[in-house]
Amino acid sequence: MDFIEPILYIGISQSFFAGLLLATRRPFTTSGRIMTAWVFLFCTEMIFALINRTVLDMYSFPFISLTYGPLLFLYVQHMTKPSLRFSPWNGLHFIPFIVFFAVSVVFREEPIFDDLTGFLVNDKFIPLRIVYGVTFFLSVTVYSILSFIEIGRHQSRLRDFVSYTSARLTLNWLKILSITFYAGYVIVFILGGINIIDNFLPFDPYVVTFVFITIFSFIYSLYAIRQPEMLDYPAPAVKENGSGEATDTERYARSGLKEEQAEEYLTQLLRFMDDEKPFLDGALTINDLSKKTGIPRHYITEVLNEKHGRNFFTFVNEYRIKEVTERMRDPKYQHYTILALAFDSGFNSKSTFNTFFKAYTGKTPSDFRNEVSGV
Repeated sequence: MDFIEPILYIGISQSFFAGLLLATRRPFTTSGRIMTAWVFLFCTEMIFALINRTVLDMYSFPFISLTYGPLLFLYVQHMTKPSLRFSPWNGLHFIPFIVFFAVSVVFREEPIFDDLTGFLVNDKFIPLRIVYGVTFFLSVTVYSILSFIEIGRHQSRLRDFVSYTSARLTLNWLKILSITFYAGYVIVFILGGINIIDNFLPFDPYVVTFVFITIFSFIYSLYAIRQPEMLDYPAPAVKENGSGEATDTERYARSGLKEEQAEEYLTQLLRFMDDEKPFLDGALTINDLSKKTGIPRHYITEVLNEKHGRNFFTFVNEYRIKEVTERMRDPKYQHYTILALAFDSGFNSKSTFNTFFKAYTGKTPSDFRNEVSGV
């Protein structure tokens, strides 16, 4: 038994039970189904690899790994847009997987891809190996980039709907893992390329992928189990100009909101924020503000962006900064720590507070407090 077999046994056990936990989690959303399928595919690939190494040759290409990029992207899509339905067209993402699955079946008994040392051997299968390598690299690269972009769009949309940040809401954990996922495979590609040329490594770099798979199956499933169900935060309707970019005047051209009504809504919002101070609620959302003011949610977004030059996130947090600065000037709050004042004013993140405070006042919180207190 070589060193990789214990890793395969650990990975198979861990990914199998993680898949069971994900499959029994309720509600069983589309994103949950995708993650469950992904973790079970981790398990399946490691089972095949174990059989391939110890019993018989089951395939000529590790074709299952061609599903990982598409599954990452589809998981991100359905996590950020819970109302999105799984379309049969999504099957197009798995064409490379189907093609190389067929190749693996047809050429199962051929020594096409035993290890990386024979990758560039000049035989009749070298074009097939090169096509496989390029396809796999492009799959991992393209889908990792698409996933990163999709998470970035989700985080931008959030700023029109919520006034706070959290790793589970912004899916920063998924962004970090998607970057790590790609970086892990890039390392394997680099080691594989070096070994193909020089063959100086004491092991086949391909086996390193099983270490990554074992780690990823654990981390992905852990976060996926803990991730609460997301709300749907739709992107605002945008009309594009000739260059493909939306102008400020076009963004809400079809909303039907009249100029006078928009001004009235803005006045109502500003008065409500000053009088009722809803921003003190650290979990304030645009839905909450809509219910309290009676202004439709999409009109709040439009009025803030068009008439006030701010998204919802910035709008609310500027009020929180204003509240903090007022309390810093008030002698009865002198015994409060700066962080206590921030949290008491509606912030739930120290980094968000510090960023907004510096942008709003031009000073750090401690410098501002020292200045107003005469220290």
